[in-house]
Amino acid sequence: MMRERNKLDKAIADHSALDADFKNSTGMIDLASAEGEASLLAEAEEGLRAVAARAKNLEMQSLFSGEADGNDCYVEIHAGAGGTESQDWASMLFRMYTRWAERHEFRWELLEESLGEEAGIKSATIVVKGENAFGWGKTESGVHRLVRISPYDSNARRHTSFASVWVYPVVDDSIVIEIPDKDVRIDTYRASGAGGQHVNKTESAIRITHIPTNIVVSCQNDRSQHKNKAAAWAMLRSRLYEFELEKREAAVQALNATKSEIGWGHQIRSYVLQPYQLVKDLRTGAQSYSPQNVLDGDLDSFMQASLAQRLKGGADAPPVVDLE
Repeated sequence: MMRERNKLDKAIADHSALDADFKNSTGMIDLASAEGEASLLAEAEEGLRAVAARAKNLEMQSLFSGEADGNDCYVEIHAGAGGTESQDWASMLFRMYTRWAERHEFRWELLEESLGEEAGIKSATIVVKGENAFGWGKTESGVHRLVRISPYDSNARRHTSFASVWVYPVVDDSIVIEIPDKDVRIDTYRASGAGGQHVNKTESAIRITHIPTNIVVSCQNDRSQHKNKAAAWAMLRSRLYEFELEKREAAVQALNATKSEIGWGHQIRSYVLQPYQLVKDLRTGAQSYSPQNVLDGDLDSFMQASLAQRLKGGADAPPVVDLE
């Protein structure tokens, strides 16, 4: 309750300060125009531009209206069919999201990683910690497509690769989710990756399967089986919570036939590196002609467009075009 109160106090204070600065700037413009003071007019116009920038930022903050938007989030990445190509693309997405988290000064931690045979990763799970982490990342769930000339093809042919991303919120202790023991299956296995002799001798990694929903989570980040099991249970509770949120959202979307379908297994964005340079979101029309910037974590324009589309009801949201 204190966190909610502080959030509301800050929102009111920001709005009041913005309103006061807007009135001061417009009043100064009227005064400068009446007295013919060019320098004063330029200063007032600069102040008005600063007010506009702050208003845009506050509008962005207003998009985080979901009940779990302020929470930390898990990000799962899975390579699609295609072997090394898709596994390399999955590792590129892993790098993209960790760079995005660092741009926002979010902390992130690797929970699980399954390396590819030759290059890249088969799957990985990270937890991103920061204010509104889930609010920012929740629209990224879906299938991401890459088109490029393959560095693994000796004939330099163009390849299309797919990888899926799943983002769901970290559920705090205030949200109670009951999971009957009969509904889960717990498996232990030996962790992969670095770790020396410990990796080869103990089955410290944990995989939990929720039988009714077929949701599977795993954790191998810690050498302790008990710590991995606790982390896996936390991930499962979060997945089930997100599952319920999706059911609610699906019910709302059913009332609006024009709203684009958002969910697991649907292609949401294309990253084209050859023969031209373009990243395009297939839901909103948002696009960028600088794929390298996007792959370096510059995702905010795409996330803002998706959040605005959700808030405004889908098709009415205007596309965002980045010409940089």
